[in-house]
Amino acid sequence: MRSDSPWRVPDFRTLFSAAVLSHLGTNVGLVAVPLVAVEELHAGPGEVGALATFSTLAFLLIGLPAGAWVDRMRGRRVLIAAEAARGLLFASVPVAWWCDTLTLGQLYAVVLLSGCAMVFFDVTGQSVLPQLVPRGGLVQANAAMVSLMAVTNVAGRGAGGGLVQLLTAPLAVAGTAVSHLASAVRLLWLKERAAAPAAHPRRREPLRAQIAAGVRHVLGNRELRALALSAALTNLGSQILNTMMPVLFVRELGLSAGVLGIYWAAGGVGLLLGSRCARAVAARVGFGRTLGLAGLLLAPAGLLVPLVGRGPWLWVAGVGWLLAMFKTGMDNVLGVSLRQRMTPDAMLGRMNATFRFLLTGALAIGAAVSGVLGEIVGVHPTLWVGGALLATAFLPVFLSPVRTRRELPTDAVQGEGAAAGLTPRAPTAPVREG
Repeated sequence: MRSDSPWRVPDFRTLFSAAVLSHLGTNVGLVAVPLVAVEELHAGPGEVGALATFSTLAFLLIGLPAGAWVDRMRGRRVLIAAEAARGLLFASVPVAWWCDTLTLGQLYAVVLLSGCAMVFFDVTGQSVLPQLVPRGGLVQANAAMVSLMAVTNVAGRGAGGGLVQLLTAPLAVAGTAVSHLASAVRLLWLKERAAAPAAHPRRREPLRAQIAAGVRHVLGNRELRALALSAALTNLGSQILNTMMPVLFVRELGLSAGVLGIYWAAGGVGLLLGSRCARAVAARVGFGRTLGLAGLLLAPAGLLVPLVGRGPWLWVAGVGWLLAMFKTGMDNVLGVSLRQRMTPDAMLGRMNATFRFLLTGALAIGAAVSGVLGEIVGVHPTLWVGGALLATAFLPVFLSPVRTRRELPTDAVQGEGAAAGLTPRAPTAPVREG
C-alpha cells in the first residue's frame, strides 16, 4: 500500500465506514419515503414534487451560513449530532404509521428537518476529508467516497425497493433510521483533533462577511464557477427526472417498487464505474480534458431517459441513465478534488457550503419544477425537460479553462484567498498509523 494512501489513516477508515451506513440509509429512504406518500397517503404528482422539494430545501435555507458555522466548529461533534438527528426523525415515520396518525405534513417536516441535518453532515464531511488524508492521497480518497456513493446507490436503492415490497414502505423507512443511528455510533471512534475543520484561529469577522468570502471564492474563479454551474444543471435535470419516476413507475406503468429500485440502481452502477475510471483516464488524457470529453461523449445519453416505458424502452432508459451517471461519477471525483485543492484550509467549509447551496438548491428547484410541470403538462413532457437539461449540463465546464487543465494545482488559489485575508494551503504532511 502506498505511503500516501488514505487507507493507512485510521480516521479516514472510520469516516468511510460511517459514510457507508449513512449513504445506505439515505438511499433506502430515497425509495421508501416517496412510496409512503404514493402508496399509503395517495399523494399526487404535485404532492410528491413538494415532498422532494422539502427534502432538499434546507440547502437553500441554511446552506451558506452552515459553511461559516462548520469552519468554527469541531467536525466530529457536528457529524455525530447530524446522524443521530436524522435517525430519530426517520424513526418517527413508522411509529406514526403504526399508530395510524401519519400525514403528509409529518412527512414534509421529517424530510425538511433531516435535510437540515444533512446540510451539516455533508459540508462537514467534505471539509474534514482533506484534513485527514495525505495530500497525494486526496484524489484516491475522493474516488473512494464517490465509489461508496455509487455502491450504496445500487445496494441501498435495490434494498429499498425490496424492503418496500417485503415489509411495506413505512417499515422500510425504519431501516433508514437504523442506518443513520448506527452511523452516529461509528463516528464516536473519530478523533476530535483529526476532525477539526481547520487549525486556524476562529474568525471574528461577522457571519455575513464570512459567507460573502466563500461565495466570492467560488463565483470569482472561472474554473470553480464552471464546475458549480455544470454540477447544478446536472442536479436540476436529474431531480426533474427522478421526482416523477415513482409516479410513472407505480401509477402510470403499473410496475413494482422493486423495478423502480433496480432502475435507480443502474444509475449507481454508472456512478461506480465512472468513479473507478476517473483517476486512470485523467492520468492518461489529462485532468480537464477528461472532464470535457466525458461531458461531450456521455451527457447526451440523458435524452434516452425520457423514453422510459414498458418492455425494451425500460432497458433503453436504464442504459441512458447508467451512461449519464457514469459521467457524473467521473465529474464527482475530479471536480471535488479540483475544488478542494484550489481552496485554502480555512475556507473549505464555506467553499463546500457554497457548492452545496448551489447544487442541492438545484435539487430543490428541480423537484418543485417537476411537481408543477407534472400537474400542468403531464409526466412524460416533464421527463423531456429533465433529459434536455441533463444532456447539456456539461457545457459550462467544456467552454471554460477547466477543459485545458492537465493536472491538479500544487497550491490553493491565491487570488480569492488573499481577498479574504487567507494564506495558501501548505502541503499536508503524510498521516501514518499510530
